Amino acid sequence: MFLILIGKLMFFPSSPCPSPPPSLPFVVVLQLVSLLLIGIAAWGIGFGLISSLRVVGVVIAVGIFLFLIALVGLIGAVKHHQVLLFFYMIILLLVFIFQFSVSCACLALNQGQQSQLLEVGWNNTASARNDIQRNLNCCGFRRLNPNDTCLASCMKSRHSCSPCAPIIGKYAGEVLQFVGGIGLFFSFTEILGVWLTYRYRNQKDPRANPSAFL
Repeated sequence: MFLILIGKLMFFPSSPCPSPPPSLPFVVVLQLVSLLLIGIAAWGIGFGLISSLRVVGVVIAVGIFLFLIALVGLIGAVKHHQVLLFFYMIILLLVFIFQFSVSCACLALNQGQQSQLLEVGWNNTASARNDIQRNLNCCGFRRLNPNDTCLASCMKSRHSCSPCAPIIGKYAGEVLQFVGGIGLFFSFTEILGVWLTYRYRNQKDPRANPSAFL
């Protein structure tokens, strides 16, 4: 069904607007992704996995931003509103450029660059550092600083705590590959959404005056 709608858009650009609009499934998926991000942030706070308000705030802000973009696209597609569809295309194109760049960067990072970025992030996020030490049961990035506090359970036992750098680095490459691959997939779906919206925007609205020039 999706391929049929794309074929109609390619070979019959002046035909009446399809019902539902071909970009509507993409808009619905974008709304679901935004709600999923907000739900993950709330779940992390509720179960005590994330205590950093900065991290939670960024995730919720991204979720709300995507939800607003999807809402603009939904209203523009249903109403065939030219201005809303235009701004929806521009914003979605900017999101594609940013997401594509970040995804390529995630896939291109080598092990040394990953270690440097992890250490910079470790030194600049105190609350997230405490969460990592508590959940992974480790203390310090490469070694424990006597001036820092560690909430890991290993500190309460007689056994020495291992540093967090080897544990984090073990999974950092796999996580970056996964995030980069998912990001590339959604990047190409976003550019497909831009193209579908552009083709749909150039069609005539069957509810409008047939003699009006679009």
